[in-house]
Amino acid sequence: MKNAVLVAENLGKTFSGPAGSLTVLDDINFTIARGETVAIIGASGSGKSTLLGLMAGLEVPSHGRCLLNGQDLGLLDEDGRAAVRRDSVGFVFQQFHLLPAFTALENVMLPLELAGRPGARETAQRILQSVGLGERLMHYPRQLSGGEQQRVALARAYCGAPAILMADEPTGNLDAATATQIVDLLFELNERNATTLVLVTHDERLAARCARRIRLDAGRLLNE
Repeated sequence: MKNAVLVAENLGKTFSGPAGSLTVLDDINFTIARGETVAIIGASGSGKSTLLGLMAGLEVPSHGRCLLNGQDLGLLDEDGRAAVRRDSVGFVFQQFHLLPAFTALENVMLPLELAGRPGARETAQRILQSVGLGERLMHYPRQLSGGEQQRVALARAYCGAPAILMADEPTGNLDAATATQIVDLLFELNERNATTLVLVTHDERLAARCARRIRLDAGRLLNE
């Protein structure tokens, strides 16, 4: 597909252990177009997070291939995959993964500075204001609520204008009311930035907010 931002072709992942090999994903095929919102849904242990890791180049497949922005991740070394992630992917996780010794502003600035992008402070300030944290720039993670920390994580994910945002159970550590606010903000930012959204969740209601659902069961694709 010419408009594809992510393509999985016969994708599979097998892990070896003392008890033998374990196939976590097998024969996964799908295409995600630019601007789509897609939920990867399934029960715990169905392979959702492993699939996300393969799509982001955090892991390499045992067979098949994954193309991200036209790049075959399996043909790249670790540094090459990291460069593709830096240039194309934003991440939001269940755990906020903020650096505790850095302020909210510094947490958002960091990936911009590591990528050598000019105006990191101004960009970080602007996006933190856009997520409602303009008064909390100099606060450390321990001084922020869970919802505020996830807002910082969202700001960090979007600050580099990624082609694709990958979110792994982004509301898993939040109460229901805060989770609703974060999900609203996630979809608002996604639309505002014209980003492709891939959302891993076991929550059917959250998945229903995406235009398309990819359902996994025991490592196999059930439907698109």
